[in-house]
Amino acid sequence: MNDLLKTLSNDLQLADYSPRTVEAYLYGAKKFLEYFNKPPNQITEDDIKRYFLFLKNTKKYSASAATQAICGIKFLYKKTLNMDFKVFGIVRNRRGKKLPVVLSREEVKKILSNIRILRHRACLTTIYSCGLRLHEATYLNVKDIDSNKMLIHIKEGKGKNDRYVPLPEAALKLLRKHYATHKNPSLIFPAPGRGGVFESYSIRPLPDSSIQTVFKKSLREVKINKDAHVHTLRHSYATHLLEDEVDIRVIHPDKQAVIKEQLLFHFKFNTACKSGRT
Repeated sequence: MNDLLKTLSNDLQLADYSPRTVEAYLYGAKKFLEYFNKPPNQITEDDIKRYFLFLKNTKKYSASAATQAICGIKFLYKKTLNMDFKVFGIVRNRRGKKLPVVLSREEVKKILSNIRILRHRACLTTIYSCGLRLHEATYLNVKDIDSNKMLIHIKEGKGKNDRYVPLPEAALKLLRKHYATHKNPSLIFPAPGRGGVFESYSIRPLPDSSIQTVFKKSLREVKINKDAHVHTLRHSYATHLLEDEVDIRVIHPDKQAVIKEQLLFHFKFNTACKSGRT
């Protein structure tokens, strides 16, 4: 099975799937193969149908989790093994359209101000102030920060698209304060290692899981009872800009008017947060 999963991993990478998608599809395929414990060419179409129903009715997978598992299995058969089944054209998971959880400005301020460790507070503040995804923030490179134009260059974001986002002055000051603690030649948020002694020369970024854990801990400590996650900061960023009637469509470097509006809004927010503990 390990050899087959290795081949599947290589095929997914050749198909240019993102590392996180490769990981999710591999996990789905691995669980499928473990469930039957026999070579995939001995698994019948009825077996596959039964497994998909098992995920839906017994495991109670969410629509997104079931879709990832099914896509991993489909890719295994159709692309890696060059086998197809009618069920692959039938199965689907209907996703409901749910409104995202949004935090108020005051709630965001409470959460961020409560975070004591500077690297975590700087990362989460950057995520909110610039509307970044978690992975985009943790992988920020020193070269991505343009302090002259007050922009951050996001490279290969979702869909492998590049974009520029405005960088508020207060967020830049916080990033500089954090960077001065390690001065890593490339990474803004390097993995600290045990005792934080590896930050200066680490080649690995801060783990996403550490940021998620700190965010959840702060959420509990300030007693905000919302099903919020780190990505909620991005939703909140967009909502707050809309409330201020700022155009949040794709921003190009020459759209200075839009950038100035966003900087003004975030400067007000970050000024209010300057009293946060380090």
